[in-house]
Amino acid sequence: QVQLVESGGGLVQPGESLRLSCTASGSFARIPNMGWYRQAPGKQRELVATVTSGGSTESTDSVKGRFTISRDIAKNTVYLQMNSLQPEDTAVYFCYAFIIGTIANTYWGEGTLVTVSS
Repeated sequence: QVQLVESGGGLVQPGESLRLSCTASGSFARIPNMGWYRQAPGKQRELVATVTSGGSTESTDSVKGRFTISRDIAKNTVYLQMNSLQPEDTAVYFCYAFIIGTIANTYWGEGTLVTVSS
């Protein structure tokens, strides 16, 4: 059974920073791709950033220059460093991982709430 456990959300003021973490556990061979989506109240879930096992990254335009995604292959963990947070970044952030084990599948974390407010 594969599980993704997220941590690091919370309440911050505009301009402050947060670091999200997500660790995959269970039995599997490898994780080609991990990343983060977010869903703000009343909006659809949107892709924030992704990182491959080779270290290639992509991010949505609204977070470029402020958010940095990285991963620790040995720890099966992906991080999202969020700087210069703004109220529009308020959302539930979901970690995902495309995992290859006995089958290939995409798994999701339960989500962690990030609130940016003065």
